[in-house]
Amino acid sequence: MSMSSSSEEEESSRKTVEDKSKMGRRKRAIWERKWKSLDIVYASTSLFVHFLCLLAPFNFTWPALRVALIVYTVTGLGITVSYHRNLSHRSFKIPRWLEYLFAYCGLLAIQGDPIFWVSTHRYHHQFTDADRDPHSPSEGFWFSHLLWLFDTGYLSEKGIGVAMQHHVSGFINSLCHIWGSRTWKTNDTSRNVWWLSVFSFGESWHNNHHAFETSARQGLEWWQIDISWYIVRFLEIIGLATDVKLPSKSQRRRMALVR
Repeated sequence: MSMSSSSEEEESSRKTVEDKSKMGRRKRAIWERKWKSLDIVYASTSLFVHFLCLLAPFNFTWPALRVALIVYTVTGLGITVSYHRNLSHRSFKIPRWLEYLFAYCGLLAIQGDPIFWVSTHRYHHQFTDADRDPHSPSEGFWFSHLLWLFDTGYLSEKGIGVAMQHHVSGFINSLCHIWGSRTWKTNDTSRNVWWLSVFSFGESWHNNHHAFETSARQGLEWWQIDISWYIVRFLEIIGLATDVKLPSKSQRRRMALVR
């Protein structure tokens, strides 16, 4: 393929992304709407928890830090491995007892029950960047990062570790649709953010993910850190994970911006 043809395809993809992000762009008046009682409870609790996080440095202890990091890791992997890759996209299969265990780890993140989380995420993929996207970046960074949650019926997180994981998940919805690099021709604004990959357990290879939604591996290159994939791969090696989905060579050639 010639360079001019490649440039034309990239420009066409960029215009499609822009057109889609403008489609049905209607700002949701988060502050002006009528708030439900649970929305107020959620927002108040969230603000209170984040206020407590500001006080944490003045009450620092090493055991508390260890607990926060453990909670962050367990809940983070529960979201990435279970809620996202296993339940939302069915990118691999595991025994029911292990599926339930992983899902419970995700539940501890208090980002909603599995049915709520999965349905919200599938809506995001179906209507990415459009009006029906639950956390569309076209609504603004803070809306996609956090404020969209205040229009739901479940309660806020508790604990510094969970608050940390909450914001890392938020960065996937916000930052990874605004800043970063693009490798694949997707009709949306998804981006890869390399420096976030360690903290997000591999979720920030977001352009990769939108290009190949059902792939159990999101860090597609050897140098793209993807801790969640390492866990899935280990489960596959020991025979607990089966039907592990990965993009084929032909799929990768078809989706590549530059061939």
